[in-house]
Amino acid sequence: MNRIKNNQHRISIALGLVLAFSIGLINPFSLNDDAARAVAVAVLMITWWITEAIPMPAVALVPLVSNPILKIGSIEEVSTAYSNPVIFLFMGGFMLGLAIEKWNLHKRIALHIVKRTGTSGNRIILGFIIATAFLSMWLSNTATAMMMFPIAISVIAVMKDHQQPNTSIFNFSMVLMLVIAYAANFGGMATIIGTPPNVAFVGFIEKIWL
Repeated sequence: MNRIKNNQHRISIALGLVLAFSIGLINPFSLNDDAARAVAVAVLMITWWITEAIPMPAVALVPLVSNPILKIGSIEEVSTAYSNPVIFLFMGGFMLGLAIEKWNLHKRIALHIVKRTGTSGNRIILGFIIATAFLSMWLSNTATAMMMFPIAISVIAVMKDHQQPNTSIFNFSMVLMLVIAYAANFGGMATIIGTPPNVAFVGFIEKIWL
């Protein structure tokens, strides 16, 4: 098993290098030399990221090595991008998300809100909307949805066990799953760190207007 995994690891690394070299050599987009090399580095990073050839933090550091070697930019120019406030804002949001997940704070918040809103079907859905939107304001909307789904599934299981005769749990289950997805998106738009595109947009606006 380990041998197969090691072989896959080597193939992934080689695949990234071959694709990057091919893109840089063929230049299918008819770009200038610097841009073609930059695209090749991007292809290398994307391939290694998708195949998990090397850890993602290491993939993120590839430009620090490749760009000066390929004369795309100096080490000073490349390293400046890593000190951008937007990067640290990303980092802070991810750290906050990891801390919340580690200590199960999301479960406590969600269950507390559901407890406050009530136990009827409509009130449970309202509670999940509020809880998901609130959490998504401080975490990635995708991460929030993934955190809330297991809680919702547990609630659905409990509702099935206590289901009244001549009632259907299907509509409740479907609505609950959908509102988590929608609430995560709406909550994510409320703050800068609510979703990664918000952070990227702020960085773009600061660069254009300031």
